[in-house]
Amino acid sequence: MANTKSAIKRIRRISNQTAVNKIRKSRYKNALKKMNLLIDKKKKSEALKFLPKLNSELMKVAKTGIIKKQNASRNVSRITKKISAI
Repeated sequence: MANTKSAIKRIRRISNQTAVNKIRKSRYKNALKKMNLLIDKKKKSEALKFLPKLNSELMKVAKTGIIKKQNASRNVSRITKKISAI
């Protein structure tokens, strides 16, 4: 257990940040699942409408460091390819 004042503060801050990161990660995963569901159902127009929202969500999590920027770009690229293949 932490025995200095600063270490106790860091533990408190880390636990708060972990909660925030979990929320952000679940939002991005849910957005990906929604997009994949639209693609599986072959709803191209709805998928195209949702694409900017998905892109925004991915870039937000990439900016905060939850996922890497390359990972976000790769996901957007693959999703875009799938949509155009419908």
